Amino acid sequence: MKTLGQKIKSIRKINELNQIEFSSIIGVSQGTLSELEKDKYKPSLDTVIALKLNFDVDLDWLLLEGEVSSNNGLYRVKIDDLESNLISRFRKLNLGDKQEIEGIINLKLKRYKEN
Repeated sequence: MKTLGQKIKSIRKINELNQIEFSSIIGVSQGTLSELEKDKYKPSLDTVIALKLNFDVDLDWLLLEGEVSSNNGLYRVKIDDLESNLISRFRKLNLGDKQEIEGIINLKLKRYKEN
């Protein structure tokens, strides 16, 4: 079971943000974010609202103990327009085409990791 601080850190990590970037988005200092992630204290209401508005965090999941969620997702990753457009188009493909795209992505990622 994740603590509140661990949940905040996981939101930051899944969005591939460092503490400085993430803290700026949610309106706290980097030091405050570090303390939150270590569970040294609880976030303010303003911080919770910033998490909801900027990352569409499920507040049940964030604030309640356990892995509770009303929408079957613990939190959502903030995506840009390009990613959203790709996902939308991908969903229109048949299974064979989706698998082909997955293969292309895997090849690209393999090449990327080798460099």
